[in-house]
Amino acid sequence: MNMKKRIILGSASPRRRELLSQIGVEFTVRVSEKEEIYKSNIPEEIVKELSLMKAENIASEIDGNIEDTVVIGADTIVALDHEILGKPADEEDAVRMLTRLQGRGHQVYTGVAVLDFGSDGEKNVINYSVETNVYVNAMTDDEIRDYVATKDPMDKAGAYGIQGRFAAYIDRIDGDYYNVVGLPVSRVYQTLKEIGAK
Repeated sequence: MNMKKRIILGSASPRRRELLSQIGVEFTVRVSEKEEIYKSNIPEEIVKELSLMKAENIASEIDGNIEDTVVIGADTIVALDHEILGKPADEEDAVRMLTRLQGRGHQVYTGVAVLDFGSDGEKNVINYSVETNVYVNAMTDDEIRDYVATKDPMDKAGAYGIQGRFAAYIDRIDGDYYNVVGLPVSRVYQTLKEIGAK
């Protein structure tokens, strides 16, 4: 009889925790404080690198047995014209980013790394990125500043959260909505099924 694998989510993001809980996955959370430095300059490769780094950092910090353990790392970035838009430095930076996003499309990439440790401690690595195109309606200066005043953009890549008040300005998306929130949960669930963790 197969023992159930324990699943560890290596993320401080409350949104990722909610999404994984929402699909019925039982997991614990660990957050690594190690510095993350990436080498690539291609957005979909950067998120793959960072998600793998997060998962590897968590795995290296686990005390005791790592057998029958799955570690999930994830990282999300927003890109406009191949330039990465991180979390805004301050409110003016948020206004600048949102001004650039309005009336056009941009990409959101989430990288996922799943480290699957077998009963012998051997590691299987699954690492991929998912892309969603997001189109934002034109916004007035007042709408941008009113949204920034809510403080909602300040801890989010690209200076917006699709699941909050900013939903009023989303024209459409092509791809996985949950990927924009921070985790392509259906793809993650299918991955967990494939490795026998669900």
